[in-house]
Amino acid sequence: MAFLIRTIDFTAAGREIVRDRTIEQSELTIGRAAENDIHLPDLAVEQRHVRLFEAGDGMLGAESIGGLGFGINGRTEKSASIDPSVGAELALGSARLVISREAGAPVQITIKQVEKDEGAADALVGFELASALPSKRTMAWTFAALILVLLLSVPIVTHLTRDPVENDPENLTKGQVALDSTWSTGELSLAHHELEENCEACHVTPFVSVQDETCLTCHEELGEHAEMPRLANGMPPLSTGDAIQWNIAQTLGKEGPLGCVSCHSEHEGPIKLEASDQQFCADCHTDLDARLTDVSFGNAADFGDKHPQFRPQFFTAYSADKPKRISFSNKPVERSGLIFPHDVHVDENSGVARMAISLDQYGEPLECSDCHSEWSDEALIVKVTEQGGKPSDFGDFAPVNMEESCEACHSLVFDRAGPNFRNLRHGDVDDLMADLATMNRGPRQPVTAVRDRPGHFGRGGRYSVNFGRPMSAYIAVNRALEKTGVCGECHIPTTTNGRRDLIPVNLPHRFLMKGAFNHAAHDDDVAECVDCHATDTSDEASDLLIPDLDSCRDCHLGESAVETEEIVPSSCAMCHGYHTPTAPWRPEDHDLPGNGGNDTVAAILSSLRR
Repeated sequence: MAFLIRTIDFTAAGREIVRDRTIEQSELTIGRAAENDIHLPDLAVEQRHVRLFEAGDGMLGAESIGGLGFGINGRTEKSASIDPSVGAELALGSARLVISREAGAPVQITIKQVEKDEGAADALVGFELASALPSKRTMAWTFAALILVLLLSVPIVTHLTRDPVENDPENLTKGQVALDSTWSTGELSLAHHELEENCEACHVTPFVSVQDETCLTCHEELGEHAEMPRLANGMPPLSTGDAIQWNIAQTLGKEGPLGCVSCHSEHEGPIKLEASDQQFCADCHTDLDARLTDVSFGNAADFGDKHPQFRPQFFTAYSADKPKRISFSNKPVERSGLIFPHDVHVDENSGVARMAISLDQYGEPLECSDCHSEWSDEALIVKVTEQGGKPSDFGDFAPVNMEESCEACHSLVFDRAGPNFRNLRHGDVDDLMADLATMNRGPRQPVTAVRDRPGHFGRGGRYSVNFGRPMSAYIAVNRALEKTGVCGECHIPTTTNGRRDLIPVNLPHRFLMKGAFNHAAHDDDVAECVDCHATDTSDEASDLLIPDLDSCRDCHLGESAVETEEIVPSSCAMCHGYHTPTAPWRPEDHDLPGNGGNDTVAAILSSLRR
């Protein structure tokens, strides 16, 4: 018997390829093995799956070889008789073998591959649930309509029918708007965390962007970087595309490019709400003087290569009423009213060091921390309460206290009353006069039993301001206020209305008022005091020992600098705050969840900062 085997394949472009071959034999084998007469490379087909053989009277027999059935005309069989004149279709895996014969022609077996999912839809028809459900398109439109009605329209309806309020930051009407979280595009920031379930606190008018006046309801004391018209003049011109977008946005009720929400984007997760990217500042400050010709500060774009020299604030003249800001480029000289050579006090081989070693209070040469100490929380609260302002206005360190830091060496003992010593009161010339006027005019004994100066002082002992022989009369006020007197050791004498006086001490609370500096971040593990403050080479009290720009650039470079053990990438926001000129925004400055109770010192300081 002759068999005409026709294989039909398709190219990637869909073109049909037909290959014919004729086999003269009485039977054929079909399977996955290559030695079969008809090779079907399909894992769903056995190695030797079906045998076709001549069954007499022009009929063909089909028989399963491996035990698995085969598909024939939509049924699964293990053996079957086929009349080629009538035709039949065998299904083996993804192959379809159509058997046919025309009069006087050999038996023709046409082989073609079918798509993998072909007929899948017909198979699902037999499942009752699938046939009973609507079509996918119908269900998609139905669910979309339900979402629109339930999740979107319900908040709108309940918002319009609620009790109207102008603003609700205190959550007084919390819960009036149902399902309002479905309109949220993300979590709120740290500062607004408590308003997660109170959308109407900020979104007063539906479908209108949050307005500046709404923000100022809570942030009424928030200072601006500059007045709005001046900010607008200082902005670089918008591109054509940005200008078109802002025109459309303002038409729909959004504030202009200087509005709160243009910089502070909400619903971006529990993050800080400040715009801290350096480019945010550099857009205007790179060439600000070209648009604002009256600016008093230099252009700035990157701390590493384009930043003006520091301008510390200090007193430039004795008895001045107010401090001034002077650039380090002008070689500033401080006139604090004190006589204080730092190098003598920190030199480990000086007489001061030897005296400090002899005193139990120190026991070793003086260090910076012996005189300069950080504020205690209690003292800072008292200072802020008395003078107002914020804790950051007073710097990290408390003023040097004479009685605690100086009197161990610069004694003000002037008399002895029984077992106790009498000290001159410090800080006011009138008090000094009153104390000296009470001294015994007659002969008196030395206040201590140690040798006179120069000479050896007893370890831990005290000595008198009267360094000469025992006095037979009280110390004259004029002598005390002379350059060689007890006050002249540290202060500059002067004359006021014909009366001897001292130039008042003028020291600012902070030197760098337009930027923040955290000493705690520069502790002993990072730097020593002398790395930034040249105390070991300063022999004049007029030296301004504040680090200049180049000194800070030893470690701090621009935002794009590569971080190493010594280099710290530093953006504008590291030292500058937009709305808080003296310090950048910090989470601990705000009463947020997890910051502790309101009865702690930290909480009191936070409330004072706000």
